[in-house]
Amino acid sequence: MNDESVRLLEKARRSLWAARVLLREGEPEFAAGRAYYAMFYAAQAVLLGRGLRFRKHSGVHAAFGEHPAKGGLIEQKYHRWLLDSFDKRREGDYGINASLNHEEAEELIEQGMEFINAMEKFLNRP
Repeated sequence: MNDESVRLLEKARRSLWAARVLLREGEPEFAAGRAYYAMFYAAQAVLLGRGLRFRKHSGVHAAFGEHPAKGGLIEQKYHRWLLDSFDKRREGDYGINASLNHEEAEELIEQGMEFINAMEKFLNRP
């Protein structure tokens, strides 16, 4: 695993920690955003490990779906989780009415942990 991928996985774990703190403080919408970024950073780490770098979220989403997910290197559910969490982040960040509840944010955090662990395992394989 290259140094940039290592740093991105560390950032993903810190983002997930922040999501837990925000959720504990009663901020599920903002917790959802941090859970999304945890998955986003882990997805970037995988793509960087394959020599792929993107500036926009849409580029990361598309490449992650095309290369590791559709290529059968990782389970498709991780691509779905990345896209779903992006939608929930946008909803939480830009929506006027509180629409994400504690349970939804908690599920995103749990998915984020599984996502990070799976991407780390993928990057550490021989």
